[in-house]
Amino acid sequence: MTLVSVKRVLLVAAENDALHGAKVGGMADVIRDLPPALGQCSVIADVAMPNYGFLAQQYCAAHMADVEVDFAGERHVVSVYRMPRPQNKDEMVDIGEQDNTGAQIYLFDHPLFNHQGQVYCNGSADRPFAEDATKFALFSLSVATCLVNRLLPCFDVLHLHDWHTAMVAMLRGCVAEFSALQAMPCVFTIHNLALQGIRPFSGDDSSFAHWFPQYMDKLNAVADVSLFDPRYNNCINPMRMGIVLSDKVHLVSPSYAREVLMPSDYHKGFFGGEGLELDLATKAQQGNVVGIINGCVYDDKPLNDVDHQTGYAGLLHQAENAIIKWQAKANNVSVLDTIALTRMSQYKHAVLAEHQRSLEVNSQTFDDDKQRFLLTSVGRLTEQKVLILLQPYSATQIDKSLSSAKTVLEAVLESLKRQQPNGVFMLLGSGDLHIAKVLQATAARYDNFLFLHGYDEALSEQLYQSGSLFLMPSSFEPCGISQMLAMRAGQPCLVHGVGGLNDTITDNVSGWVFNGETLAAQGQALVERVNQVLELYGSDTWQQVKHNAAKQRFSWDNVAKQYLAKLYVANDNDQ
Repeated sequence: MTLVSVKRVLLVAAENDALHGAKVGGMADVIRDLPPALGQCSVIADVAMPNYGFLAQQYCAAHMADVEVDFAGERHVVSVYRMPRPQNKDEMVDIGEQDNTGAQIYLFDHPLFNHQGQVYCNGSADRPFAEDATKFALFSLSVATCLVNRLLPCFDVLHLHDWHTAMVAMLRGCVAEFSALQAMPCVFTIHNLALQGIRPFSGDDSSFAHWFPQYMDKLNAVADVSLFDPRYNNCINPMRMGIVLSDKVHLVSPSYAREVLMPSDYHKGFFGGEGLELDLATKAQQGNVVGIINGCVYDDKPLNDVDHQTGYAGLLHQAENAIIKWQAKANNVSVLDTIALTRMSQYKHAVLAEHQRSLEVNSQTFDDDKQRFLLTSVGRLTEQKVLILLQPYSATQIDKSLSSAKTVLEAVLESLKRQQPNGVFMLLGSGDLHIAKVLQATAARYDNFLFLHGYDEALSEQLYQSGSLFLMPSSFEPCGISQMLAMRAGQPCLVHGVGGLNDTITDNVSGWVFNGETLAAQGQALVERVNQVLELYGSDTWQQVKHNAAKQRFSWDNVAKQYLAKLYVANDNDQ
């Protein structure tokens, strides 16, 4: 293995939480936190990303260059803006303090990248990824063109993130005019293998042949084994391009790096290589698949030293504020928000009644926070996150008290009601509207389930701070950040033993883990584990697990060192 002298890296990505409004998922956290961590290792990590029509203006970024490219049979001009990486993403107009590593952010601006201030388009069911695939194809072409024309600085490593940027690797590996980029090692990070950006090869406005007609008769031989989806031979697969045409493939946890080498088996509830397991296995045999867990930022303030109101009352107040903000942007009153507000009003009345009874009996204030069990969850509403919760539930002979539950979620809520009568399950998330409808019906039936349909950063932080137990039953989890944030706040977690969840939580030590050989078995195991964990609440064992969870550290400083040792290197047989 040959070490590369790495001084400057270009991260190419769709998201970046260093900038306000450019976050959707965990990738944004990585692109926010990795540059300063690499900076501690004397490596400058710049970021290239789309402007989405507002970022450059929001931060008063400087216009650097215009790049002309041939795309979809026409000449297009893409403007490139440059700005120092800000230390505070909320400094909208005046950048204020800047990253002291010298890291830059390059924002690529074109009308195709703009979608009402959103990072991604929802698209339609009959043309999945159509709008996004087109804009990211143009973005990738623009980045590759800037690199070969030296409009950007010289980089020692090109680091691409997920399918959105994989066509940079395709141009580098398949088109002669970009072959100079092969002198620069290319790393491809997979944050979520389930999303692959598959589009037709031809016959559609959002297809490879339509985007790149000038290259159709110029692709080299490797295109035949790297462009096409292995399941649909008339379609291209950007995720596959990134895997086959990059020098190293990085998965965001060691367990996930092993899981993706095996085919998915949905009947058994196993999500693995998602059709690309053979390409990943080939890459792994070459020693070029690496699993490194993402990091988390720790400020090591005392757990009670927070900047907002804490406790149950403070949490309800924060949730109300979040719903009011969501409603301010809506044209119609949301049924989900109405149910949530009604539930919170009921909770407040219950707390007041409990306080009054306490005063009458004991003549002292009732400490509600010590009595209230809060089961919490924060995450996108996707099958990945909630499939197990929505599975049909069959009560076992051991626990017939849950016989009225129709789903695993309902069984969890009934267990909570029985063992913690005052307990509440608060779930914060947005995404799939069908899933939201199912959760809406559950929230209407169960008064101990508060479903908050949206996302609010302050509210999510309050949930991490105030919760008793964090639930993360993902069917697969490449890395996961929510469990790290909950543990950081001193909240133990109950998780499915897959991917990054398996790598960050040790059962009965720093949290609790459930498993199952089938989807039905996973649901059953989750309910049984909830019962067991609720029985432990308040015990010495509970306190020790809670203490151990708060002590866990997955620092970005350590992650950055692993990047340098395992990713930003080249195998001798690749030289």
